[in-house]
Order: sequence, then C-alpha cells, then structure tokens
Amino acid sequence: MDTGVDTGSGAGGAGAAAARDAQEGAPRGRGVLEGAFALLDALRRNGDEAGVTELALACGVPKGTVHRLLDQLIGVGAVERAGNRYRVGPQLYRLGQAWEPHPGLRPAARLPLQRLRAATGASVVLVVLREEAALTVGSVPGDLEPLLPVRDGLAFRLDTAAGKALRGPRGSGAVLDREDVMEGVCCASLPVRAPDGRTVAALAAMVPAGRRLDVLAHAVAGAGAAITRALAGAGRRRPLPPAAPVP
Repeated sequence: MDTGVDTGSGAGGAGAAAARDAQEGAPRGRGVLEGAFALLDALRRNGDEAGVTELALACGVPKGTVHRLLDQLIGVGAVERAGNRYRVGPQLYRLGQAWEPHPGLRPAARLPLQRLRAATGASVVLVVLREEAALTVGSVPGDLEPLLPVRDGLAFRLDTAAGKALRGPRGSGAVLDREDVMEGVCCASLPVRAPDGRTVAALAAMVPAGRRLDVLAHAVAGAGAAITRALAGAGRRRPLPPAAPVP
C-alpha cells in the first residue's frame, strides 16, 4: 500500500520517488513546483482544511503524489497537518504578509482602516487590481459580520463598487452601491492615490442598508487621503541606496 511517505534515503530514495512519479504520470522539475502551488491554491479555495482525496480531485493528480507533495510542504512549514486534514502553514502566511502590491501600502493603510471602522461601524476593505479581480490586501470586520465576512485575500468582482473605483478614470469620485450587488448591503468606495496621483488601490466601506451613503463616502475619502499622506511620508523616510564608490 502506498502511504505517500518516502522510506528510502539518498540516491535510492530519490530514484524510488522518481519511479513512482513516472508511473503515476506526475511531471518532474518545474512540474513538481507547479504541483505544490496547485495544492496550496486548492487548500486556499477549500477554506480551512482539506483531506488528501479532496486535494487529489481538485488538482487532478494521484493521491500518492499528493501525499508526497504535502510531506515536502509540511517540511518547510508551508502546510500543517491536523489529523487526516491539511491546512496552510505559518511559513506560507509569513511569506504572504511580506508581499506589498505597492511599496508601503499596507502599513500606510493599517491605522486609517481601523479609524474608518471605528467612526462608521462599516466593514472596511482595501483592494488592489490583480488578475481581473479586486484583491483584498487589508480588511477590518464591521457591523455586517457574519452576513458579509471580510478578510485579507478575499477577491471582489470588478463590477462591484470596489472594482469600479479601482478602474475608474483619474479624478473620478465615490462609487456608491445601494444594494446593487447584495440585498441589505450598501457600499461607498473611492480610489486610493499614490503621492504622484496614480491609483494604487481602492478603499471600500460596506454597511447595512439604510445608512447615509454621502456621510459614509466622506469618511472613506478622509481615510483614503490619510493613506496617501502616509505613503508620501514613507517615501521621504525611505533611505537612499549607498553611493557607488568613486573610481
């Protein structure tokens, strides 16, 4: 029975693993890396946890191959095991937290997002344009929990208020959603500008229907301006690279 654990070591163990992968049709080289990322993406899409059978079906690879890839991912902290289930590990989380869609954007947005939530009670998200979606890179849950939970990594369609604010022309104002996407939920969203005027993100605040969206949009605009100021300050504080030696 194939338990998915490589019992060999050295060249013999590597050869046995290669032979098994060849028999199962698993690609080598770059394909192994692609397979590992496919598993990680399947874990992300599945939610909290998944089993080997679920992952094999999601990725279209044999269970033995999934076992071996998971063992390797566990070894580097990208995946952790809970009984017979698997979930994304802490090392992958730490690596993901290091990603910056725009230099300094996430640290600059942290306090304005918290203040916007405190002032309005809204569920607040900061989104950037990635792969034809509005990807959340900062979030603070609000009064809509658990009806509309928000979290980092959540993707919104581009026909939502957040997506429209991301893709709107320069100088465009607030995008308001009066239950257009989801019944009982209203939203105000505005672009977030870099100090040079480029749109680098969009800020969206979502509230239960019945709230005054003009007041909400004003608060969102203030938070967006605070992020822009923080980005400008971070740019001034960024150290210059060392000068080249004089010949």
